[in-house]
Amino acid sequence: MRQKFTAAVSSLKEIRKFVQDKLTENKINSKIIQDVILGVGEASMNIVKHGYKGGNEKDHIEVFVKIDEKQIEINFFDNGIPVVPQNIKPRDLGDIKPGGLGSYFMSETMDEVKWETKSKDWINHLILVKYL
Repeated sequence: MRQKFTAAVSSLKEIRKFVQDKLTENKINSKIIQDVILGVGEASMNIVKHGYKGGNEKDHIEVFVKIDEKQIEINFFDNGIPVVPQNIKPRDLGDIKPGGLGSYFMSETMDEVKWETKSKDWINHLILVKYL
């Protein structure tokens, strides 16, 4: 279950729908679907906003969904600006201002959020895991 999307804000809804359809097809509980879709939405928005500086119609994000009896794994591959995982920290919730909560929502809705090192085909590989 792998699909490529344009690295643009206009693709965010398509990415969420792709993942939601795969989870629904696999009869995943609706509460889990809601959590995963929130994490997927934040992850894909961060990739477009930060990795591609608002979007790049010439490049793409590849999303791979893997589901087994123990977990859901959503993989995002992109060639945007390299991520430095140590620099990604949720903002203090006491600091009230718009934006900046993507990593917080990902860590709250998913059981694991991790980055793999660069491969020959991708610069960034983000993995979201939700246990079943």
